[in-house]
Amino acid sequence: MQSLVPSNAPRAIRPLVLVTHEFYPHRGGIAVYAAEMARAAQSLGFDVEVWAPALPEGTPEAAWPFPVHRLPLAGDHSLLSQWRMARQLMTQRDKLKGATLYIPEPGPLLAMLLLQYFDTLRSAQLVLTFHGSEIQRLASRGLLRWSTNHLLRQAAHVSVVSAYARDLLKENFPEAAAKVVLTPGALRTDLVAPASPAPAKSAGKTIILTVARLSPRKGQREVIAALKALPPAVRASIEYWLVGSHSKENYETALADAAATADFPVKFLGDIPDDKLGAIYAQADIFAMTSMPHHHSVEGFGLVYLEAGAHGLPVIAHDIGGVPEAVSNGETGLLVAPGDQPALTAAFGRLIADPALRQRLGAAGRGRATRTSWRESAQSLFGQPAPTPAS
Repeated sequence: MQSLVPSNAPRAIRPLVLVTHEFYPHRGGIAVYAAEMARAAQSLGFDVEVWAPALPEGTPEAAWPFPVHRLPLAGDHSLLSQWRMARQLMTQRDKLKGATLYIPEPGPLLAMLLLQYFDTLRSAQLVLTFHGSEIQRLASRGLLRWSTNHLLRQAAHVSVVSAYARDLLKENFPEAAAKVVLTPGALRTDLVAPASPAPAKSAGKTIILTVARLSPRKGQREVIAALKALPPAVRASIEYWLVGSHSKENYETALADAAATADFPVKFLGDIPDDKLGAIYAQADIFAMTSMPHHHSVEGFGLVYLEAGAHGLPVIAHDIGGVPEAVSNGETGLLVAPGDQPALTAAFGRLIADPALRQRLGAAGRGRATRTSWRESAQSLFGQPAPTPAS
């Protein structure tokens, strides 16, 4: 059938629909990743629309450069949320037929594992991103592994946030090997970092800071244990500040118990809005997030390490997962093996005693923080916007 559209007429750009369980006002690396990839794709010329969970009552929508369609679901990874997500995708199947469907995180990916078998749900193109932990979970059970391989065969492009996640995906799902591209995260668009490194403190306590949800995987208890093992005179010179909440597995109680037996201040600051975090970073001397292996969960990269580096803080972390790609050992921070408490204590002791080393590592961290960009990652994954074929 001959097209009635003149050959020189502008052609509409194929919509890019990003579907996520984690989005504003949800906090965390995946929520940031989803929002920033959508923003970057929009800046490249894609016609972006985000589908995300409903806002809590009374929460205003943030200003976005793209439309956000709020779905009637809670935004967790429960079976109920997966079912509701699947139902929403089926309801919108006509719109998805002409769109690039982008799944940047595990929540909607689980729904797609079921929906892929329904011929009525077919997007023009399917694009997936993996962060790390979900790869291990999907590979842990035979049916999940088989279903994931089937979905990967349908995907046009598959991305990962680190070389670690790339190797993990290829090892467990060889089907993806030829489609994988690396799309690391970068600094939040709205992050305001100091223009120059803060001067070294002349007096006062040395403040160690962790910014992360309260979870066994984030390793706050390991930090407290390592600091407790420092010599008494060093312990008298420090404070440990924890930003974050959303405790899992009664972990907050375990942390409070650990803090109660410390002879140095341990301050639980709770959730702090992103636009207020800069003041907290400015008061800190050392950033620590000692992620631990926990069930099938692993640190695939760690955007917060870049954020700490942007504020000129040296980092202490565990050499695990994709962390070494965010923290360069001996250059922007110190990495130690998970479970080696003496080495972790020694790393803290070294940075606490050496302000010049803290300054050097922190200055290098500022450079590392700007080495990647969301626009480059979006370009690698999506390429140039594809026009919708004329009918």
